[in-house]
Amino acid sequence: MTQTDTPAFGASTIAAGDPRYPSMVLGTNHRFPARPDYVRVVTTAEEVAAAVTEAVAAGRRIAVRSGGHGFEDFTANGIEVLLDMSEMTDVRYDSERRAFAIEAGATLGHVYRTLFKGWGVTIPAGECPEVGVGGHIVGGGYGPLSRSLGAVVDYLYAVEVVVVGEDGVARTVVATREDDDPHRDLWWAHTGGGGGTFGVVTRYWMRAPGADSQDPAELLPKAPGRWRSGSVVWSWETMTEEAFTAIQRNFGSWFERNSGADSPYAPLAGFLHATHRSGFGLTVGAHIDDDVPGAGKLMTAFFDEVAAGVGVAPVLSGQQVRPWLYCSAYPGWGDPGDPFTRRIKIKAAYLRKGYSERQTATLYRHLTTGERNPAQLILIGYGGRVNTVAPHATATAQRDSILKAAYMSVWADESEDETNIGLLRAMYRDVYADTGGVPVPNDANDGSYINYADTDLADPELNTSGVPWHTLYYKDNYPRLQQVKKRYDPRDVFRHALSVRLPD
Repeated sequence: MTQTDTPAFGASTIAAGDPRYPSMVLGTNHRFPARPDYVRVVTTAEEVAAAVTEAVAAGRRIAVRSGGHGFEDFTANGIEVLLDMSEMTDVRYDSERRAFAIEAGATLGHVYRTLFKGWGVTIPAGECPEVGVGGHIVGGGYGPLSRSLGAVVDYLYAVEVVVVGEDGVARTVVATREDDDPHRDLWWAHTGGGGGTFGVVTRYWMRAPGADSQDPAELLPKAPGRWRSGSVVWSWETMTEEAFTAIQRNFGSWFERNSGADSPYAPLAGFLHATHRSGFGLTVGAHIDDDVPGAGKLMTAFFDEVAAGVGVAPVLSGQQVRPWLYCSAYPGWGDPGDPFTRRIKIKAAYLRKGYSERQTATLYRHLTTGERNPAQLILIGYGGRVNTVAPHATATAQRDSILKAAYMSVWADESEDETNIGLLRAMYRDVYADTGGVPVPNDANDGSYINYADTDLADPELNTSGVPWHTLYYKDNYPRLQQVKKRYDPRDVFRHALSVRLPD
């Protein structure tokens, strides 16, 4: 070995009692600290397969963690072996497959930096740079570029997965989107089927649909050079119910009119963020590639339309332009809470149109009742190019929505768990009171988003619609996902409260 050689540490087993253990078992959501028999840190697909085979042989239950940003208890309670993928972070161009290979432990920020610095390209994934791609992509991730470029799964060319057969032995399978690939259904399942169901993803390959070039810089979309961001902020001190209603109505109707793939506003990613009255207020924001012709005018027109007739002056408004990489990959963007305020509950919905008058009045009531409540509503612009893909072409079935809704609470003190979760559940239940407390697909709703996992949807006391949780997440795609599950995980090794079930 020369002085410049650096040996990889290989698979590392960290058990209770090891001083490293406490640092390995706490994910982003502090509600769910894991207590496995041991954590296995893996660095190659071969190490993953060996770890899975060993755990299956010993009868130990396995869970997988990449970035650790799970919103539900999928990697903690009852887990005996936790596979830590966070050291599998390689991002490179694979000339054989003419696609960009991304290991499952890489964070979105690392992916953005590498793709941008190496080739000037990007993928339309999420805006939280510390999220791991392992769960983000398989759950049908999206981000500020999705209205103009599509969902991230629309760029998935292939996936490498460690699966377990009837014999209990793990093996590695590479599945592609090629029509003649015998494992194509496994690829399809990873275009929105949710993590922790079919096996352990070790690597993704990304290439734009229809791209056919020997130049890697032409195989994914060009990354923006400059990123324009803007916001208009209203304070609760001056907010009235009439003003709140006008903002909600204007925001929803704008997306109803401007979410076609050919709309000049498709590149604009708008959002609405409303806190409880004990918080700062209500923000409408937007992002756009500043090299889009007339980007500043498009953003100004968006804000003018949302603010029309509100009758209450904002306390802050403005736009700024910064380098795209700074905005997309700078640590700390987007993560909920802070290092000490990370007890999180989230609920979600797809919207086919803006909120009704009754729903808007319900939101206002919940956001203005009581002295303190960490509940917040986030509406994120969707649609555009996402909606040019057929619902069955990928496992991501929601392909005609215009907004995603996140109802979220973040707090610090464990003693407040029951109260804060109860307040959030009540707001969600009342918003969807006409459909059994959940966003049942109809002309206004289109179910929920698996990456904002919410086990309440599987609780008949909280979901009284009679529509099962898997229909809310996967709609008509669920039976096909079950067949993939049966073929590649017949022993149900990879399971959690919202994993795809084996067919009867």
